[in-house]
Amino acid sequence: MIYSEDQYRKDLNRYIDNIDNQIHSISKTLEDFSCCILSDFENLQKAVTEAHTIASTYYLQSYLSPYTKEYSSLSLAAQHLSEKRHGGLIVVERRLPIGDYLHNGTPIGAKVSSTLLETIFYPGNPLHDGSILIKEDTIISAGNILPLANKTIEGKKLGTRHRAAIGLTEKSDAVAIVVSEETGRISFAVEGQLYTIRT
Repeated sequence: MIYSEDQYRKDLNRYIDNIDNQIHSISKTLEDFSCCILSDFENLQKAVTEAHTIASTYYLQSYLSPYTKEYSSLSLAAQHLSEKRHGGLIVVERRLPIGDYLHNGTPIGAKVSSTLLETIFYPGNPLHDGSILIKEDTIISAGNILPLANKTIEGKKLGTRHRAAIGLTEKSDAVAIVVSEETGRISFAVEGQLYTIRT
């Protein structure tokens, strides 16, 4: 989904109002000790996750749209990879060149399309384990090796794709989109931080 700023604010405010109402309801329910509030917390967690997804989607779009017109193709490819549990790592170069941080990539030189991105990340394809480099609206190369970060998040060890996304974005202004083949989770890294878009 492509978000305008107005639509983003409306949607997020609707979720925030819903979250606020749910918190108020849980507070009221606490007055009655005979009630179980576990399902209320599950509903609250779902609303917070959905609000987080909206915010992440909007910010990823904001980070990418000045540098590529193919945001929709990137988003569609990530969704399809997620649904199929095919892992992927897509790097979008922004202002600063990142060629010095990439190694062993295979030149592609093709226009960005969701179909081509999905094909490159198809399991067994020789290039599927590395990253794809996109500059403007062109797939520059695939199968790139990136620098790895030595980072954990909330005590969980990160997979290689996630560590590579963080490692590259610690050293550059690039944005990296990551799809986990284990969970299907879509995340993006910018400035060395990892944000979940879809769980």
